[in-house]
Amino acid sequence: MIAQLTGRVDALSDGSCVIDVGGVGYLVQASSRTLSALPAAPAAVKLLIETHVREDAIILYGFADSAERDWFRLLTTVQGVGGKVALAILSALSPKDLIVAISAGDKASLTRAPGVGPRLAVRLLTELRDKTGAMPTSTGVSYTPIAAATPADDALSALVNLGYRRPEAQQSVARVLDRLGDKATLDALIRDSLKDLAQRATG
Repeated sequence: MIAQLTGRVDALSDGSCVIDVGGVGYLVQASSRTLSALPAAPAAVKLLIETHVREDAIILYGFADSAERDWFRLLTTVQGVGGKVALAILSALSPKDLIVAISAGDKASLTRAPGVGPRLAVRLLTELRDKTGAMPTSTGVSYTPIAAATPADDALSALVNLGYRRPEAQQSVARVLDRLGDKATLDALIRDSLKDLAQRATG
């Protein structure tokens, strides 16, 4: 199961984003709170992931913080609440708002979320009333992007993916970087590092 993704934002859209991890684009469903907290492409990010496996699909749900993920897990324990409806609820209400609404029996607040009718709202209030005490109460999503990878980092990752051992690849990239300087492009670093590794293998 995928529990976390660290990569670059490739695209943001209504209800989802694409995270590029080593050249593979992962489609991640997320609440409007998480999506609005993400930086624009191509910034580097880390998302917590909840993986749902169905017969016809593997769906990834992403969260900028653990409080929202914990609430997603709790909401989806209620009959009639799938991942899509849980994200709609989390888009409409923060964890703190959810605790207030459930504690007060506020059906109207829950029905603000698309897909939540009066009957489902009553079920949510009934089944979750005794479970909110242990839930996190963060007021919303705060997200700090991780530091972007350098061309040297990407070159090292590419060489490791090609089958080279990390220590050898690291030394090769360092030698090439020393020769080409900090302005070296990713293509140049990979090309010259491959030449360097080949020469040392035959030498």
